[in-house]
Amino acid sequence: MMDPARLEVFKHLFASVAEEMGGVLRRTGFSPNIKERRDFSCALFDSHTRLVAQAAHIPVHLGAMPLSVAACAEALELEPGDVAALNDPFHGGTHLPDITLVTPIFAADARMGFAASRAHHADVGGAQPGSMSPASELYQEGIVIPPVRLVRGGSPNRGVWDMLLANVRTPDERAGDLRAQLAANRKGVERVGELVEKYGRPRIEEAQAALLAYAESMMRELIGELPDGVYRFSDRMDDDGVTDEPVEIRVAVTVRGDEVVVDFTGTSEQRPGAINAVEAITLSAVYYVFRCLVGLDIPSNSGCLAPIRVVAPRGTVVNARRPAAVAAGNVETSQRIVDVLLGALADAVPDRVPAASQGTMNNLTIGGWDPERRRPFAYYETIAGGTGGRPDRPGCSAVHTHMTNTLNTPVEALEYAYPLRVRRYEIRRGSGGSGRYPGGDGIRRDVELLAPARAAILSDRRRFPPYGLADGQPGGVGRNVLIGTGQERELPGKTSLDVRPGDVISIRTPGGGGHGG
Repeated sequence: MMDPARLEVFKHLFASVAEEMGGVLRRTGFSPNIKERRDFSCALFDSHTRLVAQAAHIPVHLGAMPLSVAACAEALELEPGDVAALNDPFHGGTHLPDITLVTPIFAADARMGFAASRAHHADVGGAQPGSMSPASELYQEGIVIPPVRLVRGGSPNRGVWDMLLANVRTPDERAGDLRAQLAANRKGVERVGELVEKYGRPRIEEAQAALLAYAESMMRELIGELPDGVYRFSDRMDDDGVTDEPVEIRVAVTVRGDEVVVDFTGTSEQRPGAINAVEAITLSAVYYVFRCLVGLDIPSNSGCLAPIRVVAPRGTVVNARRPAAVAAGNVETSQRIVDVLLGALADAVPDRVPAASQGTMNNLTIGGWDPERRRPFAYYETIAGGTGGRPDRPGCSAVHTHMTNTLNTPVEALEYAYPLRVRRYEIRRGSGGSGRYPGGDGIRRDVELLAPARAAILSDRRRFPPYGLADGQPGGVGRNVLIGTGQERELPGKTSLDVRPGDVISIRTPGGGGHGG
């Protein structure tokens, strides 16, 4: 057993490598989505594809990445200098815009782990610009990438590169962001190599195993503090974007000793629209919730999941079958999974669980031809809202919540990069639920079109508000509005539409629920 001081040193060493990978990716990325919003994640894995360390990036990416790394390792015999790419949601991915690159790490000709990065690419082809529309099947959402070698022996696999870039609307930007991911992975391999040189491979592998065991023991300790029992909760998504029928997500959390079973039996069957989540998303949301409960001072790695068994019935919106459309499963259904888990655990540990946060990422994509720059463009953004009131303090206003951890696109960067103009950007006062500790407020962001384009919105909490807890009131629902020629037209929560110069898309996001009467 590694002594605690040495274990803490290695915890920070591995985490610092993942953070440095993220720094490289951010500085070298081409798109505002990477440079400004930081919609990416980086992590290190051991030779068994177990997550060893992650940077504080995007929760919905990091909990799902082990399945991507495992899929690449199983499908390909990765050699030194190889880099695999993958985005297939049914082979470890999440949704098509999230492309994962996996680079093996070797020491003395033996594989000892992987460096991986995942980034949301603003367009990966499909029926509409931005690849985030209310589609009805996977193939409408973009190019599907099974595990393939993007780089072989240190040289680009030209056929794969050409195939990928021929199927997207913004190939120069995509190539730039993929090269940034390659640079990030290369930095991870380099830094781990330096650690091996300094400490030796046996000590590094001992530290990896010790960190996994430590995280598992800490998670078991947390679970052991929860009262034994079965805790149930359900909540609804507004619709699936194709029909108006609400989508119910149910969970039963069974605590027995130091283990937990999270069972989603009774959840709605997979739907025609794009709100279907694959198993990786559901595992990621469960990981996130329990990781939040345990605190910030333990390693975030695969050991945290060892005491937790997830039952996600096949063919439901939390474990869809191919070829279901899944673009919103990653960004919207993941949020509702978190809501129902926290709602269930509020009965077990009411002093730790906040009321519901906004429960949506308010995804907005706009794409078309930029006449001034004479090139295609694809803009994508998730928009902040309010967090739920907490047992001891109010919620926060105008922040990204739960499964997203991105920043906004600054107005200056947005207007510089795209034929768009931000007309209004402000806190949506009064949208948080009332209570002893009120929920945080959402925001209003109005974007004007300067060129003809196609827009898409994937959002939720437009019908069913974020719940309050302990007699706190629900948060306000969101609204999507098209403003043109002085008139306002209400838009559905999930829609796509043609927009003209002078049109303004106004996204008005939900507030969080209140806590306490």
